[in-house]
Amino acid sequence: MSRSDLGNFRSAPALLAFGMTFILGLGADLWTKELAFQQLAPYGVIHNTSVTPSRHQVDHGPNNNPIIVPVAEGWLHFMAMVNEGAVFGIGQGQRWLFVTVSVLAIGFISYLFATSGNHRFYQFVLGMLLAGVIGNMYDRITFGYVRDMIYALPGRTWPGTSREIFPWIFNVADMLLCVGVGLIFVYTLRGAPSTRDRKGEEAKVESAA
Repeated sequence: MSRSDLGNFRSAPALLAFGMTFILGLGADLWTKELAFQQLAPYGVIHNTSVTPSRHQVDHGPNNNPIIVPVAEGWLHFMAMVNEGAVFGIGQGQRWLFVTVSVLAIGFISYLFATSGNHRFYQFVLGMLLAGVIGNMYDRITFGYVRDMIYALPGRTWPGTSREIFPWIFNVADMLLCVGVGLIFVYTLRGAPSTRDRKGEEAKVESAA
């Protein structure tokens, strides 16, 4: 990355779009995690060594009854869950692999921001992605797992089967990552930002079909 590519790190409008989105997103993620686990997991989280490989899991108390808070019955519940993998439970137990990937992602997102010219919406989306990456990386480093609590479409199954439509429980960081990736994809189809934009030139980037 050349010295000229660092211009956005000295640009107040760019830093505002990127930095404020990151701060608000990360704050919302960590605050909702803390609040949810205070209310929905009052007995804490235990390291269960009775299974192989050993796993962390929410302690549901002496009656083993999870605390579930229905927000919209059949559509949205809150329920504490820990995840030692990535989004959708992929790669259980690969804590340090995901921490390493997160560090690389932070570097890549920083590069994209530095070379994003004056594309404010793009910088806003990059702030979302950075908040999502760091929110879950913080959990992995601090606790060894990611704290989840949002349960969408609870109990709803595919017609004629007992398989849930959306069995995963997720958090704000996951939403920021998924929405951010989707917006990046749409934005790329419209033409990705170019470093030439900082010099006032028209970016001529072929859309990725």
